[in-house]
Amino acid sequence: MTALSPDPLATLRAYRALAPWNLRDLATLCGTILTSGGVRPINPAASTAPSERTIRYYVSRHLVSAPSGRGTSATYGYRHLLEVLAVKLRQMQGANLEVIAEELRQQTGDQIERRVAAALGAGLPAPALARPRPVPTDEPLRSTAGTWYRVPVTDGVELLVSADHPGARDRERLARRVQDAIGGSR
Repeated sequence: MTALSPDPLATLRAYRALAPWNLRDLATLCGTILTSGGVRPINPAASTAPSERTIRYYVSRHLVSAPSGRGTSATYGYRHLLEVLAVKLRQMQGANLEVIAEELRQQTGDQIERRVAAALGAGLPAPALARPRPVPTDEPLRSTAGTWYRVPVTDGVELLVSADHPGARDRERLARRVQDAIGGSR
């Protein structure tokens, strides 16, 4: 008896639980999904991984919906993930941005979701395997619980430090001290 292959649509929908993302995480996640999924561009000029700049360009051209918020506090949701993946997949198939824009205008979110899942197929990695690694940033995270800084310590370990905490002033030193305490390397 052979094992059933995972349902790409169900796998894709599991990414919804990881949202929202900042621009850097969205770009990394899309690149990871496309690379891990084994998608290879027919058009050699189309890169697999979208950059932050590319996603901003897609937003300006209305290929991708505008994010919630502005600047460094902008957040992107599941719909944005689908839109970026749809654009990149069609671009990798050789379609130009004008054709892609027209196609996206004619499709509902459900149609885009199904098309992306079908294109990625069983190679679509599970969300746990595609989670982007934390990237050091001096950009504070703002939430209803206040302002926080992400402080990467080592692979798989990251601190959230309140901007009001004395340790927030010297986050590098704090990261080294935690790293020494847990015996990790950066």
